[in-house]
Amino acid sequence: MSLTRQGRDYLVIGLLQWLVDWGMVVGLTHMGLPVAPANVLGRITGALLGFWLNGKLTFAGDRNTIGPAQFQRFMVMWVTTTLLSTWALTEVDDLFGLRWVWLGKPAIELALGAVGFLLSRYWIYRR
Repeated sequence: MSLTRQGRDYLVIGLLQWLVDWGMVVGLTHMGLPVAPANVLGRITGALLGFWLNGKLTFAGDRNTIGPAQFQRFMVMWVTTTLLSTWALTEVDDLFGLRWVWLGKPAIELALGAVGFLLSRYWIYRR
């Protein structure tokens, strides 16, 4: 499979996934939920969508890339990146306030998304 095509598809799916995630965080924190649980809930929603779409479209090729082994590897990556993201966002909230969390989340998730692409291509979705 072409690295360019996979990168493009991963980016498009990642943007959709991020919009769902970010929208949840903004909506939930606006309603009064603290940043940490709102971030985890947003990431869960986005992650489930991204795991399925990337497994079926981005990294599938001519084989099925969604199974228990792939999901276990995905969960290891997801838990690690969620802990990093949540820690970073709570630090931003403590130092600068909620509005900066809403603005800073895209940068944090972009950096984690680049790592996620490499892990997805070479570890998570391999058979």
